[in-house]
Amino acid sequence: MKIYTKSGDKGETSLFRGGRVGKDSQRVSAYGTIDELNSWVGWVRYQGPSKFVDDRLERIQHDLFLIGADLATPQGAGKDSKSVMRLPEDSEIFMEEAIDKMEEELTPLRNFILPGGSKMSAALHFARTITRRAERSIIALIHSEEGEENTNQAVNPSILKYINRLSDLLFVMARYENKVSGTSDIEWKKTGIT
Repeated sequence: MKIYTKSGDKGETSLFRGGRVGKDSQRVSAYGTIDELNSWVGWVRYQGPSKFVDDRLERIQHDLFLIGADLATPQGAGKDSKSVMRLPEDSEIFMEEAIDKMEEELTPLRNFILPGGSKMSAALHFARTITRRAERSIIALIHSEEGEENTNQAVNPSILKYINRLSDLLFVMARYENKVSGTSDIEWKKTGIT
């Protein structure tokens, strides 16, 4: 299989079973941000997080690849085909379980915290912010293709639940990695406010 096809040389790309769109379309932006997030999660894993976190990040990378394929396939495209890949319902459950397990070991938050502390925590916070941008991009896609009423379901509803839970998980992972490394979370302090 050739890496270059030249089919995108004029600023368009093919969707899975859904024709061609401009590379600046909201759908391409949404799955492109998911790809960026997946790449960043790969970088985080390269930095050597704890085994508990790394095991979950590996699964997340596989899920993000599936989410990208799902977003690249408009909901109405290829409904009868078994080759259309969709994120299954309840895919976020494993993240809720991981959050609960890590929070058992963390002191409850009483203040806002700043991204950072340890290097690993900072990297996970960065992944969290990309996740939030991906979420905004997916919502913009829904609004652009469905209108504000969201009647046509341009996006698999399981995706938004997954991405929302993922940002929560990454936040808790960042705190957990601080704890594992013996680093304190950095509490936000009101400065310059009178």
